[in-house]
Amino acid sequence: MPLQPGKPAPDFSLSDADGNWVRLADYHGRWVVLYFYPRDNTPGCTKEACNFRDFYSDYQSSDVVVLGVSTDDAKSHGKFAAKYSLPFPLLTDADGQVATAYESYGLKKFMGKEYLGISRKTFLINPDGKIEKMYLKVKPDNHAAEVLADLASIRAA
Repeated sequence: MPLQPGKPAPDFSLSDADGNWVRLADYHGRWVVLYFYPRDNTPGCTKEACNFRDFYSDYQSSDVVVLGVSTDDAKSHGKFAAKYSLPFPLLTDADGQVATAYESYGLKKFMGKEYLGISRKTFLINPDGKIEKMYLKVKPDNHAAEVLADLASIRAA
């Protein structure tokens, strides 16, 4: 069944850069921004991560959890987070199972080559654990501000 707003977000358990396990269910009762990105230390992914970093205090003051997910390993995540002072967890989805559950993993093309990988998508998950909004064509430059503005509108409604 395809993901859509109003439906339960698929639960998951993934490790962060420090080897701690993070479950979506642990955040029940809170808003969660779950963003999938292709690779650590690539231009677009760095822009997106730094954008969330730059708005992180706004997310914190709104009691919103930010989680980034890619197939990179914990060591890569640790270096990426340290290099750019990322204050939120980066989770390792080594086999792409969670990204697949979120329809964010599949065949990609780059410079004439096809490969399996993560597509840049974001999911805003409400305190009841349901998908509130899906961002399927993410532009990394101002994405964190866009999600915050949407969240403010949703809460005001």
